Amino acid sequence: MVKTIQRVAIIGSGTIGASWAALFLARGLHVTATDIAPDAEAKLRQYIDQAWPALKRIGMVDGADQNKLRFTADLADAVSGADLVQENGPERLDFKIALYEQLDSLLPADTLIVSSSSGLTMSAIQTGCKLHPERCVIGHPFNPPHLIPLVEIVGGKLTSEATIERVTAFYDGLGKRTVRLHKEMPGHVANRLAAALFREIVYLVSEGVLSVADADTAVCWGPGLRWGVMGPSLLYHLGGGEGGIEHFFDQFSGPMQAWWKVLGNPVITPEIRKQMIDGVKAEADGRSLDELAGQRDEALLSLLAARANE
Repeated sequence: MVKTIQRVAIIGSGTIGASWAALFLARGLHVTATDIAPDAEAKLRQYIDQAWPALKRIGMVDGADQNKLRFTADLADAVSGADLVQENGPERLDFKIALYEQLDSLLPADTLIVSSSSGLTMSAIQTGCKLHPERCVIGHPFNPPHLIPLVEIVGGKLTSEATIERVTAFYDGLGKRTVRLHKEMPGHVANRLAAALFREIVYLVSEGVLSVADADTAVCWGPGLRWGVMGPSLLYHLGGGEGGIEHFFDQFSGPMQAWWKVLGNPVITPEIRKQMIDGVKAEADGRSLDELAGQRDEALLSLLAARANE
């Protein structure tokens, strides 16, 4: 019999871990969080307090309760009794290998160990697990996890199909939108797509084509609006008119491939770095990070509400 996931342990309660914790609590789960930072618990509870109104707007289950959160600085205590561990530690392979060796010895074989890693591969991470590497998998969210539905699921060489199925069912049950990667890639998929776009932005800005602010405007008030509704491939199907994607390829394969050949491959020199930083700060125009995050989250909530029935 497959264990029902009711108790989740959060390792690392920074921005990603805190956001996961808020979501899990809103879905009625019992959450134990651990972090070695001296002010970690206070920051975690503050983050959840701030996220709670947004989660109420999205919709909570009857058992949603912030009192189901427990914090401890002791790793063994934190994972004791957990059905799933959501690991959000530093993006250092040596750290994760050592951590997974500890977790492997502390946890029963049917407890899932899931990493939020944004770029490391599970095949490398799970080398620390000598007993049960098959229960280890990547469950990479997009920031902030309590609002953005996407979760990328990537197994390692030793991850079992049963683990993939269990973690997929778990996230789907939380209302997430999961994608399965059938091959490990550095950076997974969503971050690679974002990095490809940002590479071209850096190139265009460094070449003097446009400002940082205008590059952001070109994305968020142009294709970015469409991407919030449909993915690029389906949008190009619409772009093909009555002939759909077949006509799109007939008409635009040549021009698009010509653009591909001249896409930039910039190197972030100190000069380009400064140019981008100055441009971002000018675009922020004195708004704090909290103010910008609030603006982002309010727009995300409206978009999520519009897409709620899909």
